[in-house]
Amino acid sequence: MTAGERFGAWRQPGGDHVFRLWAPAAQSVELLLDGEALPMQAADDGSYWIRLACAAGARYRYRIDGTLSVPDPASRWQPEGLNGPSAVLDEDGHAWQHADWAGRPWEEAVLYEVHVGAVGGYAALQAQLPALAAMGITALELMPLATFPGTRNWGYDGALPYAPAAAYGSPDELKALIDHAHALGLMVLLDVVYNHFGPEGNHLPQYAPAFFRDDVTTPWGAAIDFREPHVQRFFIDNALMWLREYRFDGLRLDAVHAIQPPSFLAQLREAIQTHGPSHQVHLILENEHNTASLLADGYTAQWNDDFHNALHVLLTGETEGYYADFAANPTAQLARVLAEGFAWQGEVNRLGHRRGEPSAGLSPAHFVIFAQNHDQIGNRAFGDRLQTLVSPERLQVALALTALTPMIPLFFMGEPWGAREPFLFFTDFDAPLDQAVRDGRRAEFSHFSAFADPQAQASIPDPNALATFQASQAPLPSAEARQQNPWLAAFRSVLTLRWQYLVPQLRHARSLGASVLGNGAVRAGWQLGDAQWWLAFNLGQTAVLADLPYGETVLQLGEVGHGQLLAPAALLVRRVAA
Repeated sequence: MTAGERFGAWRQPGGDHVFRLWAPAAQSVELLLDGEALPMQAADDGSYWIRLACAAGARYRYRIDGTLSVPDPASRWQPEGLNGPSAVLDEDGHAWQHADWAGRPWEEAVLYEVHVGAVGGYAALQAQLPALAAMGITALELMPLATFPGTRNWGYDGALPYAPAAAYGSPDELKALIDHAHALGLMVLLDVVYNHFGPEGNHLPQYAPAFFRDDVTTPWGAAIDFREPHVQRFFIDNALMWLREYRFDGLRLDAVHAIQPPSFLAQLREAIQTHGPSHQVHLILENEHNTASLLADGYTAQWNDDFHNALHVLLTGETEGYYADFAANPTAQLARVLAEGFAWQGEVNRLGHRRGEPSAGLSPAHFVIFAQNHDQIGNRAFGDRLQTLVSPERLQVALALTALTPMIPLFFMGEPWGAREPFLFFTDFDAPLDQAVRDGRRAEFSHFSAFADPQAQASIPDPNALATFQASQAPLPSAEARQQNPWLAAFRSVLTLRWQYLVPQLRHARSLGASVLGNGAVRAGWQLGDAQWWLAFNLGQTAVLADLPYGETVLQLGEVGHGQLLAPAALLVRRVAA
């Protein structure tokens, strides 16, 4: 693909810019550039283009058939927000200081998921980077940045996927954030949403209806038609832009189970391998279908909700909603996760759906595990973190288990220092969409026993209220407070152990199996080079025998009695040399 074939406004070698829009349903398209209307040429494929000289920062829109004026769907900069004009991006605005960054191996990843808006924007997050690196974080995973309605949003309502949200700062400030992260040895990954557009600001159906299918719907509306070559190119170019122009170290693809046909995922991966940047790139999936073959075929890893869900049931006893599939035997399911990757590998769930593929042959590093993330906190009615639901002793076991398996750990914003602030669902929609979202949020929880009563539903925070967003911020403690924070000390300690014992051998780790020791108690082992790594934990109510091989005790939490008797809320980790 040449620069001139890409959608959007791209500078050419001679200094001119080519503007290109795919509008197969339009009879004519004009470029409205700084107030001047310029007819665009029609191409045989349904796209319209024009080449001309213009300055960086020039404002523009497209006018369809003389009436409909829209921003560029491939706009790379929306300085006035979703409904403002697009702007020509200054591609030389940031002078990279660490252009020789080669990336880091995936085995070294300790992920920190963060909402950029909730920490104050790109510059504010950049100021936190030294502290995060000192905690043992090696990779940031940014929630979606695509331009969305208003000034606050989780990011999954983006409508202009090429334009980083102006509410957080400029594109150059985003580049500066990534540049500074690389200086500190931190990778930066981006969550991208290729399965749907948000409910406001998407004008594609009006001039490019072929972008969507009329025979398949999703929870977010008509499915995107990934059979269409122009759609394929739109999203492939988007991925390449983030990786090449912004130098992200990887992408986390949201809800790929909603991408049809799934063959597009192989096409995207191959395009990135062929046309991507020279530094290491990691491609992470969120996939409700547990399609293990995607991992075997080249995707780096998948978010492992099975680990979270089974662990959450053991920690809290909650069994409603998506925890219902883990209600019957969470202990055995967590043991299977530790031994084989996924708990669901083709079995039929409670709704009669077959879920998953066999995953036992995959490396543990193909699985990203977590005790908390934005979804599992924010999709609760009051955004409760585990810190407010579970005793510190049991939560310490969950922390150590997340950090000290050969899978890849992820921690949510504020989790390293034990933040207790909620993370709520927040938006900034105009009427009437604001009321529809408010009502929909409360109706969603009406199926839960605690919110069957309308009065209880009314107590759920309004997603559109500014106070809901403000309550979701988890400020970084001062340097003095961090030094005195016992939870942060424990966090650093387990990551130090991970780096010392696990990371050097992670590439070749293989499971030695896992077994149930009792209700809420599991033991699991892995071969790491010439040594074995064993752990046992007890989140049940009665003591159990750990039955671990004897060797070096790496970590002990809680009470471990004679004969390796694990009390409730206890964990034992051992390394057994050859």
